[in-house]
Amino acid sequence: MSFSSAVVSIALAVSAGVGAIAGPPAQSATAAVESGSAGAARWSWPLEPVPQVARRFDPPDQPWLPGHRGVDLVGTVGQVVRSPTAGTVTYAGRLAGRGVVVVSHADGLRSTFEPVTPSQPVGTAVAQGDPVGSIAAEPGHCAPASCLHWGVLRGRTYLDPLAFVGRARIVLLPLR
Repeated sequence: MSFSSAVVSIALAVSAGVGAIAGPPAQSATAAVESGSAGAARWSWPLEPVPQVARRFDPPDQPWLPGHRGVDLVGTVGQVVRSPTAGTVTYAGRLAGRGVVVVSHADGLRSTFEPVTPSQPVGTAVAQGDPVGSIAAEPGHCAPASCLHWGVLRGRTYLDPLAFVGRARIVLLPLR
């Protein structure tokens, strides 16, 4: 393929809205959002007002390698953490020494939040925007600042949470 035809192919892909999120194609959050009924317009930010992103999603090349399997959102201790879409609280407690809340959503998606002091017990149905906890005063990887780590999974695959609120970074992959 010549350079000019590659440029035209990329331009057509971008104008058609085709792209991939950083990471392997199996971890493309854009594809996950488009293939499920949980579209970006139906999700909201877990913090209000819309927070600054301290660290973006950076999935590993292989599941066992290091990476950042979610996003860190700047927040304050005690700030309310809200469910980004309807679901059920399926975990609320300590995990590896940190407060964690998991909300299971439609289509096998789960949101994970840490460090969080839970405000709802396991089994509670929550609507979009309902409080599920608050940012806990626990040291974390944002120290000395406070932040909320928000992850989204489908099964065991981590997805870019920003894709669900329409803020994912699009990275064009090479043509094959």
